[in-house]
Amino acid sequence: MMYFWIMSVTTWFRDWFNSPYYHQLYFKRDETEAAAFINKLIDHLTPGKHAEMLDVACGRGRHSVQLAGKGFIVTGIDLSEDSIREAKEFESDNLEFFVHDMRLPFRVNYFNYAFNFFTSFGYFKTRREHDNAIRTIAQSLKPNGVFVLDYLNVHYAEDHLVHKSEKQIDEVNYYITKWFDETHFYKKIVVEDENLEEPLEYTEKVAKFSLGDFTEMLAYQGLQIQEVFGNYLFNDYDVKKSPRMIMIARKVVK
Repeated sequence: MMYFWIMSVTTWFRDWFNSPYYHQLYFKRDETEAAAFINKLIDHLTPGKHAEMLDVACGRGRHSVQLAGKGFIVTGIDLSEDSIREAKEFESDNLEFFVHDMRLPFRVNYFNYAFNFFTSFGYFKTRREHDNAIRTIAQSLKPNGVFVLDYLNVHYAEDHLVHKSEKQIDEVNYYITKWFDETHFYKKIVVEDENLEEPLEYTEKVAKFSLGDFTEMLAYQGLQIQEVFGNYLFNDYDVKKSPRMIMIARKVVK
């Protein structure tokens, strides 16, 4: 299981997301688990044959590709130019990608479904920026459209935090330190590579949003949470025992 805790010491979302080390550290993971989650999610949602779907913070598009492979019409957006450049190699008649900041509007009343996977949220500086991102997603959905938000469970993450760890991937060493305070989780990553003149250091940060926080934020934008699952097997959510909060919300028709 992997969490995205993302912020760099400078312009974090541009520098870190575009870094080859970010992709090396985070995307050499179990594709089988990710594919199984997508399959289970689609089985649960039962979308129409040609449903329009938005993958928010899509990265290099691996989940978008899976969704498009099932025949859905999929659009992926991400702030990282490098990620989208690679994702565009998979574009097809029913799959497209754009560089886009989720805090800014994108295609109003257009999609049947919107997804934000694997804690690709919670790393903006202010609450207003997070509200803007949810507003973008809510506005992008058609009436009765569905938003699936997959986030870490704060209480579980606190109880299971591994404070120090090391990883070696393709001759690159990653030294990772994690901690948290009342409002955020943090992760410092030191990268040592013989091709670098000196080590690189990034500090990631993600907000401690609870289910109550999301219920409020989503409701403010006209999205009503209807189901919450606690892991990628879609077991019931437990505030202490569940590693994830997989929230399924619907755009309320007024």
